[in-house]
Formats: sequence, C-alpha cells, structure tokens
Amino acid sequence: MIKNDAWIHKMATAGMIHPFQPSLVRHLDPSDPSDGGLAQAVISYGLSSYGYDIRLSPAEFRIFRHIPGTVVDPKRFSPDNLEPTALRTDDSGSYFILPAHSYGLGVALEKIAVPNNISVICIGKSTYARCGIIANLTPAEAGWRGHLTLEFSNSSSADCRIYANEGVVQLIFFEGEPCQVSYDTRQGKYQDQGEQVTLARV
Repeated sequence: MIKNDAWIHKMATAGMIHPFQPSLVRHLDPSDPSDGGLAQAVISYGLSSYGYDIRLSPAEFRIFRHIPGTVVDPKRFSPDNLEPTALRTDDSGSYFILPAHSYGLGVALEKIAVPNNISVICIGKSTYARCGIIANLTPAEAGWRGHLTLEFSNSSSADCRIYANEGVVQLIFFEGEPCQVSYDTRQGKYQDQGEQVTLARV
C-alpha cells in the first residue's frame, strides 16, 4: 500500500526524514532575513499528498568524463571517471551545471531511515523531466539509512542547471509485510552513506 501524507509526517517527525519540511515549499519565505526579503520561486520540496520531495545537497556533484583507453567497470570503479563540478550561485539560486548528453551524480540533502516494512521508490520531478533530465534512481530498501546518491542523465542537447537546496526527486513509500532480512540486518554495502557521492561497490 502506498503511504499518505499523514503517515509520512508522523514517521518523519519520529526520525525517518531529517531535515523534514511538513508542507510543500514553492517559494522561500520573504519574512526570513536569510532570503533577502524576497519570495523567490524554488523547485518544490517537502511533503506532498503521497510522497516527499527531497532536495539536492550543495555538498557535491560529479560528472562522468571520458578517459581514452578506459572502460567504466562497476566491479572496479575508478574515481578518475568522475570529476567534481563547481557550485555556482546567482539571483536564481545555487546550482550545478550538467552538460548536454552527460551523466552526473549528486547526493540528497535529507538523511532518511527506512522502516523494516517499507520500500521507497525514487522518481524524477516533472520540472526537470521537461528539461530533458532523467533521474535514474534505485530503491531504498527496508532498513536502509543514509543520504541517497542521486543519478541524473541529461538527454537534451543543451547544458542544464540542477539546483541545490531545492526539490530534485520524489520519494514514494510502499508498505508490505515485514521482511525476514532487512538491508540493515544483512549489512548492505551502501548502508549509512554520508552527504557525499558514493561510488559503485561490489
């Protein structure tokens, strides 16, 4: 069964999502001095009817680069295949640039802790989909916790901004019968990821 906003709110305030925004934010608060007194539009994040929109962390974003004579190997992934990209800021906000026809990795600002009877599916936001950005995200299994590494493909022929501190993907929570072995109890290899891009592991 898909879980609704009331359940997400209850579980998030008990530690499932941190930091947690209990409503959908589309504009920054003009009364907040840190926002400069302006109601700046943002790509929405926070609690929605049947999901939660998480934000992209400003901590790190990496882009795949071609190294002549090498092949990317998921069993022996080389950090040299990824290069960091700078966080930029202007009147629209802080952002990374994902070049045309390229692939990048970022990390979620929020830390999540998935209950043992829940699986989380991550899906892309329509605002980015309309710009040619495909969010290629794997599920967060029962018992998983940490900051999700987020994967993005720019399928368009133009460079595109990916905004930090704003909504980037939506989490959908599905409840099932409690599993016998959770991600935590089997000591999954991506458990407790920090707020940084986590590379492929075997």
